[in-house]
Amino acid sequence: MLGVVNKFFIASMLMWTVPLAILYVFNHNLIPGSTELSPYSVTLLSGFLAVISVNVVIAFYICMAMKEPSDKHEPDPKFVADAKASITQPEPNEADSSSNHVKRE
Repeated sequence: MLGVVNKFFIASMLMWTVPLAILYVFNHNLIPGSTELSPYSVTLLSGFLAVISVNVVIAFYICMAMKEPSDKHEPDPKFVADAKASITQPEPNEADSSSNHVKRE
């Protein structure tokens, strides 16, 4: 369970930091040749790359989740037994519950 939480935390942090780093690099002209672009082009290119980077991080997270072994996670037997019991248990009808309420009074 801890491994899954760590992967989720790392992916979440990357989804915030990578796009912000891309925007920072473009806005402070840290990439050679970006000073020759118009401000409109810099904004468009940096925004496009930031969105692409988020999608790459999401794809990476999905790939890591797909590689998780499915037999590693077993449900709690008590929870499964309680869930099956709650499904097979008949629910009282609304008319029955109102008639029982009247009989009690």
